[in-house]
Amino acid sequence: MRMAMLVLLAVALTLQGSAPGPAMNQTGGGDGPKPFAWTELTGAGQELRAIALDGRCPEAVIDGVRTPMRLRAPPGEGFPVAACQVLVPSGAVKAEIAGRPLPLMARPPQRILIFGDTGCRIRGDQVQDCNNTSSWPFPLVAKLAAKHRPDLIIHVGDYYYRESACPPGRQGCVGSPHGDAWDSWRADFFDPAQPLFQAAPFVFARGNHEVCYRGGQGWTRFLDAGDQALGCADTEAPYKIDIGGLNLYVIDSAESEDRAAPPPDVARIAGQLDALAPDLASKPGWIVTHRPVWAVTPFARLGPVGPAEISLDKTLQAAVRGRDLSAVSLIVSGHVHHFAAYDFGGRRPSQLVAGTGGDAAEESDLRRPRAGPRRIEGMTAQRLTFQRFGFFMMERAGAAWTGTFRDLDDQVVATCRLEGRDLTCAAVQR
Repeated sequence: MRMAMLVLLAVALTLQGSAPGPAMNQTGGGDGPKPFAWTELTGAGQELRAIALDGRCPEAVIDGVRTPMRLRAPPGEGFPVAACQVLVPSGAVKAEIAGRPLPLMARPPQRILIFGDTGCRIRGDQVQDCNNTSSWPFPLVAKLAAKHRPDLIIHVGDYYYRESACPPGRQGCVGSPHGDAWDSWRADFFDPAQPLFQAAPFVFARGNHEVCYRGGQGWTRFLDAGDQALGCADTEAPYKIDIGGLNLYVIDSAESEDRAAPPPDVARIAGQLDALAPDLASKPGWIVTHRPVWAVTPFARLGPVGPAEISLDKTLQAAVRGRDLSAVSLIVSGHVHHFAAYDFGGRRPSQLVAGTGGDAAEESDLRRPRAGPRRIEGMTAQRLTFQRFGFFMMERAGAAWTGTFRDLDDQVVATCRLEGRDLTCAAVQR
């Protein structure tokens, strides 16, 4: 009898040791869901950010040193999660959160991924099928882009699009969350962006979908570059990021009129430019802002000759008029849901538009690449434009940059070269 009991006890202990235990969370122990985590470049430097689903900020490990993350935003109504952050010391080369490595920018980036306007549109009668990547392809764009191993990712804004409930009977978006709340932000951005979080650090521009009365809460809690989530602001402070011989000047154009130039809006943009004025005139760089300064958007189909177009952004054009942008070679934007490149022959910075990440395109736009002159705000530009979902990758080539736009089949649609202020682009012939 005693021997039988010992055998049973040994079997029980063996089964206990081989049975799967409770899942470890990314804080390094205990039960709980894994946090979302990414690297973000801000005016203060390089930061690790995390969203703790259990409300407790995880611990980061930076170059082998355990470092507590501090609370950025506590759980609140609609956001039952904690936002956390920690500044990465200068010179650090390795970081992780809960055993998951996070990318750091330890040297000047050689490959910069640019895209934006990524969320799934559900607003009134404007509805994408969020459950189908052929209708809302951001999950596919993120996976494809991550495979090309960028060193830095610039998202040009508009993350949150699920503003209304999925209409009854619309199977393509059934079950979708909506409203400025964690579930919507998770579905629109944080879940599909996971491959990119593991690939490279981010620079985030604020889009018009992240203004205070739309997606402002989620933006302020999670992605805003400020040191603390102090509440949504109509206009955020501009900042500069030095990425090694090239500066990124991030300007908030979320609250701006495309087709008019109200003096208060112009003053908001002008104030940001004033804050960066000495650098914009003397230190080489790119302006990163959601709305393009000099671009056009289609609004009506005119048959085979292409769509009718209207110029934008009137507010930004008024704000930059007469200002010294001598050191700015390129303006990087989204807002218009297509790809476009505008070269003004060195007389002003070139304009790049890459709002191709997944949100619905204008019905009047064309997939067919179109090239030629286009006059914008008193100056003629050489333009290449087309409507495709995909992403644009810039790669250093000595003192210049080469660019490649790839579509959802990972095929090259267009190639570009930026040398000084000259941005030359051409469609790939097939």
